[in-house]
Amino acid sequence: MHRPAVFAALLGLTRAASAVGDFWVQTDFCARVKAASDDAPVTYEDPVTKEKTTHGTADGRKACLHHCLTYTATQAIVAGLGARALGIRVHPGAAAAALALSFGTHYIADRRVPGHGVLEKLADKTGKTNFYKLASHGMNGAFHLDNSWHHGWETVAALLATTKATTR
Repeated sequence: MHRPAVFAALLGLTRAASAVGDFWVQTDFCARVKAASDDAPVTYEDPVTKEKTTHGTADGRKACLHHCLTYTATQAIVAGLGARALGIRVHPGAAAAALALSFGTHYIADRRVPGHGVLEKLADKTGKTNFYKLASHGMNGAFHLDNSWHHGWETVAALLATTKATTR
């Protein structure tokens, strides 16, 4: 087995799966409500019924948890099937550790409670506050910082997943 090739394959598979999980699998409800808190509630309008509901901390946590579960499941399915197709045998413990890291870091980033979210605080501490808040000129700074956070942690997760990997 050539570990760099396995790493590249697993990173490509999980990166593709994360885009699918984030943008196609995630529900509109989760996308809109996952950052809700009691201090910054979110009003959600059902696109079909037009019914409006207001959501606080508990619903925000549930929506973020649901999203992260479907996101991680998407990564597990795509990486598992892709690895099998490529003849890569990923060690179950390494796969579980990689998926747990992806799940946890995704939840941390996506639970963007205004004024309290980890990415917002990190942006403040690194001088990126203005970029984080940028939402004009076709740009969304928070989105780009979120995406780069995910890319970085997915790279670490792919490294973890290559531990004890073999070929079939």
